[in-house]
Amino acid sequence: MKEPDDQDTDGGRSGSRNEGKLAHRSTLKSSEDTTADLNTEGEESYLDDDLDLDDMDESSHSSQEYVQAPAPPQEPPVEVKEEPEVEVKKKLSETFYYDYLELISIPQVSSEGRIPLHFLTLNHSFGYDCRKRANLQLLDSNTLLYVAGNQMILLDFKDKTQIYLQSSSGQGIGAIGVHPKKTYFAVAEKGSFPKIIIYEFPSLKPYRILRDGTEKAYAYVDFNNEGNLLASVGCHPDYTITIWDWKEEQPILRTKAFSQDVFKVTFNPDNDEQLTTSGSGHIKFWEMAFTFTGLKLQGSLGRFGKTSTSDIEGYAELPDGKVLSGSEWGNLLLWEGSLIKVELCRTGMKSCHSGSINQIMLDEGEVITAGSDGSVRIWDFETIDTADVIDDTGLLEIEPINELHIDKSVNLFSMIKMNEVGNNFWLAQDANGAIWKLDLSFSNITQDPECLFSFHSGPIAALAVSPLTYLMATTAMDCSVRVYDFASKNSLVQMKFKQGGTSLIWAPRSVSVSASQIVVGFQDGVVRILELFDPKGLTVFAGRKKIPDAELHLKYVFKPHTEEVTALAYERDGDILATGSEDKTVFFFDVEKEYKPIGFFNTPGPICQLMWSPPSHPENTLLIICENGYILESLCPTIKDVDDQNVITFAIPNMLLRCFHFTSVKSKILRFLEVQRREQQKMLKEKEKLERRQKLAEEREAFGEEEIPEEESSEEGEEEGPPLPEIFMPPTPSPILCGFYSVPGKFWVSLGSYDAGFLYHCQFPSYLQSSDFEKQENEPFDFRVLENTEDNPIRTITFSNDQTMMFCGMTNGAIRVYILSENDPFLASLQHYWHFNVHDNNYGSIKSITSSFDNRYLLTAGEDGNIFVFDIFSEFIIPKRDKAKVPSPRFGIESEAPPEDIEDPNAYSIENARKKREHDKLMKKVEELKAHKREQIKMLRNEFWKLLELNKELPAHMQFQRSDFNIDAKIHAEIHKKTNLKIEQVEKELAWEKQKHELGLKKLQDRFREPLESDTIVVYATQSDHQIASYRLVKPSKYSKLKRPSQSERRPSKLERFEKEGPGRKESQRDTGGSISLQEESMLEKGKKFRPRTLSEIMVENQIEKTKKLIQQAERAQLKILQRKKEWEELYKSKPDDDYEDPKDVQAIKEAQTYMGDFNLKTAPDYKIPEHMRINAAKKEEELGFLDAMAHGKKRYMNKCILSLRDLKLAVIEEIQCLVQELKNIQSSIPASKHMPIPQVPQIYPEEVPERRFQYDEETLLRFQRKQKKRQDKDSSKQSGMGSGSSAGGGLVGFLKLSSGKEGDLTTRDSLSRSSKASALLEVPKPIEFEKAEPSDAELEIMKRDEVKHLYMQQFLCNRIKELTVTFDAELHLLRHQKLKLDTKMKLSDLHHLTLFQEMLLLKNFEKQENILQERVNSLDKEEQDMQWKINETLKEMEEKKNEITKLQEQEKALYAGFQAALGENNKFANFLMKVLKKKIKRAKKKEVEGDADEDEESEESSEEESSLESDEDASGSEDDVFDDSICPTNCDVSLFELALQLREKRLDIEEALVEEKKIVDNLKKEYDTISKKVKVVATNLNAAEEALEAYQREKQQRLNELLVVIPLKLHQIEYVEFGEVPEDLSGTLVFSNHSLDRLQERIVQLQEENAKQQKLNKECRERRKLLIREKREMAKTINKMEETVRDLMISKFGRVIDLEALQTLSVNTTLEELKIKKLRKELSNAKELRMWEEKIAQVRWELMMKTKEHTKKLHQMNDLCLEKKKLDSRLNTLQNQQGNAFQSLRKADIVAKQKVTELVQTQSEKITALKEEIELLRKKGGLLLPPITPKQKNEMKPVDT
Repeated sequence: MKEPDDQDTDGGRSGSRNEGKLAHRSTLKSSEDTTADLNTEGEESYLDDDLDLDDMDESSHSSQEYVQAPAPPQEPPVEVKEEPEVEVKKKLSETFYYDYLELISIPQVSSEGRIPLHFLTLNHSFGYDCRKRANLQLLDSNTLLYVAGNQMILLDFKDKTQIYLQSSSGQGIGAIGVHPKKTYFAVAEKGSFPKIIIYEFPSLKPYRILRDGTEKAYAYVDFNNEGNLLASVGCHPDYTITIWDWKEEQPILRTKAFSQDVFKVTFNPDNDEQLTTSGSGHIKFWEMAFTFTGLKLQGSLGRFGKTSTSDIEGYAELPDGKVLSGSEWGNLLLWEGSLIKVELCRTGMKSCHSGSINQIMLDEGEVITAGSDGSVRIWDFETIDTADVIDDTGLLEIEPINELHIDKSVNLFSMIKMNEVGNNFWLAQDANGAIWKLDLSFSNITQDPECLFSFHSGPIAALAVSPLTYLMATTAMDCSVRVYDFASKNSLVQMKFKQGGTSLIWAPRSVSVSASQIVVGFQDGVVRILELFDPKGLTVFAGRKKIPDAELHLKYVFKPHTEEVTALAYERDGDILATGSEDKTVFFFDVEKEYKPIGFFNTPGPICQLMWSPPSHPENTLLIICENGYILESLCPTIKDVDDQNVITFAIPNMLLRCFHFTSVKSKILRFLEVQRREQQKMLKEKEKLERRQKLAEEREAFGEEEIPEEESSEEGEEEGPPLPEIFMPPTPSPILCGFYSVPGKFWVSLGSYDAGFLYHCQFPSYLQSSDFEKQENEPFDFRVLENTEDNPIRTITFSNDQTMMFCGMTNGAIRVYILSENDPFLASLQHYWHFNVHDNNYGSIKSITSSFDNRYLLTAGEDGNIFVFDIFSEFIIPKRDKAKVPSPRFGIESEAPPEDIEDPNAYSIENARKKREHDKLMKKVEELKAHKREQIKMLRNEFWKLLELNKELPAHMQFQRSDFNIDAKIHAEIHKKTNLKIEQVEKELAWEKQKHELGLKKLQDRFREPLESDTIVVYATQSDHQIASYRLVKPSKYSKLKRPSQSERRPSKLERFEKEGPGRKESQRDTGGSISLQEESMLEKGKKFRPRTLSEIMVENQIEKTKKLIQQAERAQLKILQRKKEWEELYKSKPDDDYEDPKDVQAIKEAQTYMGDFNLKTAPDYKIPEHMRINAAKKEEELGFLDAMAHGKKRYMNKCILSLRDLKLAVIEEIQCLVQELKNIQSSIPASKHMPIPQVPQIYPEEVPERRFQYDEETLLRFQRKQKKRQDKDSSKQSGMGSGSSAGGGLVGFLKLSSGKEGDLTTRDSLSRSSKASALLEVPKPIEFEKAEPSDAELEIMKRDEVKHLYMQQFLCNRIKELTVTFDAELHLLRHQKLKLDTKMKLSDLHHLTLFQEMLLLKNFEKQENILQERVNSLDKEEQDMQWKINETLKEMEEKKNEITKLQEQEKALYAGFQAALGENNKFANFLMKVLKKKIKRAKKKEVEGDADEDEESEESSEEESSLESDEDASGSEDDVFDDSICPTNCDVSLFELALQLREKRLDIEEALVEEKKIVDNLKKEYDTISKKVKVVATNLNAAEEALEAYQREKQQRLNELLVVIPLKLHQIEYVEFGEVPEDLSGTLVFSNHSLDRLQERIVQLQEENAKQQKLNKECRERRKLLIREKREMAKTINKMEETVRDLMISKFGRVIDLEALQTLSVNTTLEELKIKKLRKELSNAKELRMWEEKIAQVRWELMMKTKEHTKKLHQMNDLCLEKKKLDSRLNTLQNQQGNAFQSLRKADIVAKQKVTELVQTQSEKITALKEEIELLRKKGGLLLPPITPKQKNEMKPVDT
């Protein structure tokens, strides 16, 4: 397509461009792979320009390219000449659109067919690709966008209308994305180099097309936040990520994302230059970065570290750059950089979601996560954003703010927010086939989740239509059966089961007249028959609100197979139902007899299709198609009336079958077709050769030429063509996909894999009874070629009712329709077809395709979970019904009970159940035979025992030995050996059971016995019914051990930490600095010690020491003055104002005024909870733990007492047993008439020794086993239900018998020793047996004494026994009384425990929000303290800087004053020197970096000097007197000039320092103002937070007040009575303790006494105040007098008022002293130099003397000559006639001499003046003399110490 304004510049080259397109793409692709950079804006992309032209060419193509026959052999590519590149780049217009009709894929029609393109028209879609990522988008408030197969569907979920957009490639759609403004949406397709098409909404026009972003398919697309960029990522094999400028159709950046599947790519909402990708086992963070080669995408792979590697489905970019992602195990991972900062989980180490987290979103400051567990959870963003690791696990426990659980069967895959004002509605994509509307407002009016649409999830297994109306039934592996009305486009009803559905058919009208029955086969081998009816035809019951349009009723259920049911088929008359399964069986059922089983037979392979012969066939046969290449045919089985009880198996014997074992013939067919093709080519060539010869002959005849020898034809020497294809047999047989009958005994089949591409016509051999079909091999006798199906075989085939249309469902999800002639079973007219891609090409294979009962609709169901309904083209306009008619209900269906469903997948099938029944019968017979044999053995054993008894009765010498009965010792040895082996075997077999029961016992003990500290022990009295029971005490609760930290405590602020640590730290730093400097000085001093000192050095050091002492003296005086000043300041600070009030008194008065009168109760609305009375869950848990510990301690003490009492009873019983035994011995020696009744020994009850119930022996176990067997023999259900209780009772009885039988074992060593001693004392000697004789008198006396002794001992023992029992009972009664009191206290404790526990639960509910508020208060308080600390630091720093500024100003003043003093009075150069000093010079800033070369420094200095000179000249040019400050004027003191220059440099340094300090102060002021504003804001927020916390505390207190507290009272404690009676209504009463009431009454008296004391104290304070005021006035007068006296003394002594502090601190002038030291050192050096010069002068003088002597000689000679000259002159003069005039003026030498003397005098006077000035200056700068009192000295400054 071209734009309207563009001209056609192609010039007929479109063909060459199209042919060379692939070549260009390959070359460009190789060049793209070498670098990741693409063309920029200024460069031309030849690829893009080429593709634009190609797309324009594509737009002009007609539908002929979709109808072409198989493509001819490819010709060699045409060589394309490279054209010069045009640098002008086309820019697409904003109003440019593509043509949708030219862009989309259209159906393919065979070349010669006359089938219309609109043969099938899409009517409706039921379903969507629910497992495609982000396959639910919202375009506006009503329109949803999702992908279903090869279509995009725009669904209006209000009126449920659908709009369809076809894919352009016809090979599926990879991903979709919506523009942020909802004005565009992107469709990323699949195929070879697929496109991304941008559609405009709502016009739905194709706006832009993006090309060459990936090779096969797109996985995800995403717009950036502004909408100007689009990111895409591809699937296997390239995984390319591309950033597009989609409006210009240009890629900006491109690179490979990863080497594994990439699920998602998104822009950072806050930064378009950052992206994130995630996928299989990785997450990657991308950033657009400028490098030296241009803009690039740089990726950083996330490193999991210690965390397990996980697939990342959902993630979200946080505003601060961190990324929050999910994981496969349901935890959240917080990424910072490319590392995991922390892993987030829920409390108790539970995962955030039970399964993978599929989507994470940020919305209104909250984090929303959606998981595969069907839950949506809301998390606090701040908590996640600030999360950090707290231990080595790397986990942090957090809890969601809110949570919405939709359903267990929901798997949330993606969510999108609806733009409804005032609502928080979201649409959710459920991977289980639904679309949900969720309300995430979490308020009181929150709506429940609403399922807007529900479809199948995953592959649809089967589809069937009603033979009577427009109803459709489907089933899938999602365990549901659904019924649709495809005429009205509605879903009627669905029914859920435990297993997935695998096959489905609609029962014909011969079975159900109303066509209401649906037969469904399931994954576990169960077949269910469902009945569909309209519930509106039933009797309407009251209370039933909504009646659905249809309902399904389970009518029959049976399980014929052990594996999934793959095929169902009704016999043509409807009498028999056949079922096939993967278990390789076919089962038949009698329909008329309620689907009674007929039988089954086995097949050689898993069954994929069953088909009964049509009515036109003479025989009623069943076609069975197996997947592994076997096709069987069986006759219809005969129905026999056989008693079901007599049937052993349902296997049909001697089943007649015909088998066809398919053998591959595709290679033979291809060979045959190749031979035909070559013969045709040969015939064409011969025909051409004959025509050419005829033409040559005609030409010869026409021109009359001679016969020209024919050239040897190339055919004669033509080489033979390529060899024919070889015969090939695939190693694995090709699977059979579908088939159908043609004529009796013949059928057509479609195969996959190698044998695809043909329909094969086959014929059955004769019937066989043998099932050995493996050796059989058969070949089809005919075939039909199917175009373009070698890689895309036909999956399913169905015909129209008149057999004129054959509908084929393809493996790649396409529909193919063949138009056939009437009565054409051999498919001779199978040529013309209509082909169109409908379902997804990768995973949308069509499982079912069928037409409606009237051939108006075609319905398809694919493995992609989609169901499409098409209108079939008809030449006649037939009105269609708007709605299907649901069958009416049968009479009595509402009262019919459904059959018992088979829900257990391991349930027996029909055949297995029959085998199990026969096996049980056989086993019963075997058991009966075994029982009979056992009875015989028992009889023989009894006879043997009788013989043994008879043998014992015989005399010893006649008895047989036991070994004599052993027939053979080896037999016994063998028996014992076998027995031992069996025992070992049994032990091995039961080892697992033994360990299992041991573990079970250990778990029971850990669960019930280990937590128990002491069990209940009941101690009974011996002579009464009284008893006492101990407490059943468990170990201390967790509350007594738990102590949680409270979050209400504030952490110390930085200011507090600084106050604690800061000064010390600074002082330590100062100390260390001082120590370092001292160390350096000491090192220097040590270095100086080794050098010999000269006299000059000694003088200098003495002068330095003297100066130091004076300075230290002055510093000490100054320190005293400062200390005194500080004391005065502190004293003045502590001085209160006249109206000063003590803050404590003010606070006390305020509190007294506030709380004066009635105090607020806790129930008052304005009650303010004091800080110390605030309670939280942690404190309440501590309180609860303390109560538990106290109660536990008291109970444990009582248990110890009861246990001691029990031990006492045991000891008493032991002693009584010994006494009773002795009593029996005594009574044996006295007459029976004098016997006293033997006291009964007290009994030990099982409740008194509960620990013995866990003791057992073999006898106890055997007794328990016998009782268990007796109970098992009883058939009563009640008794069997009570088996567990009775078994426990049996164990208890056994224990009682055991304990009663072993009472003697209760004695201990002590009791035995006591009994032995007692028996020794009370031992009665046994009478010696003699012959009976009359006793003598002595003997009688002895007997009487013994009798008396025995009677006494009898009485003593009875009394002792009675005493023991009475004493024990008394102890028990006393302890029982104490326990009753403790029980009362424990009940009160339990009531208090209940109240505390309720309060704790309530506080825990408040704890989370309270912690949040408290943390906010703490954070704000900490922030306020930090800011206050910063303010204080800023103020301190400002004060320091101000002090420094003051010092600098004082230095500047001192500098001017010192210079003025140095100038002295009446100095004529004073103005000039002051100008030099005050001259403003712009100096260059000091370099921070040092160490440059000397030349650079010199050049810089010279340039700076020149610039400064220029600036000085410019500055001075404006003045009246222009002067040069670089040259000292004549007669000006050079030292003063140099001093002025030095002081000027110092002044400039001071001014620069002042400027810097003022800048710092200004910055500090700005910082102070900013922080002050922030402090105000933080203080406001803190007050608001504290108020919110206080309100929350008040609300918490109100909720606590609402809790009911039980307080038991006695009647005498109730003082609120009416007319002497307790009123019924006690709501107005107040429960108050007597102690508190007494305390309040005492407080009244105390307050009165305190009031009197305070009044007295107030009066005394007033009197003292008056006295203090009087004393203050007198002290002020005294101070004034003393000040006047001091002033007078100062004037009299000094002549003026001076500063005494300055006088005290007056010390040596350090400058002067330094100058003196410098002068001394200079004098010493000058003296040394003077000595050297004197030596030189002496030598020069000697040389001068020698020269003088020589000169004298010369002078004498000159004198002689002069005399001679004089004589000659006189002689000459006399000879002259005239005499010359003599000179009148002075001589020149005199004049010169005079000038020199004058200059010398002037110089000396100037030196005198300079010395006077220097003396005056020195006098002013230092010395102990006071300056003279002159008016000029008022501004004199103190000397500055340097």
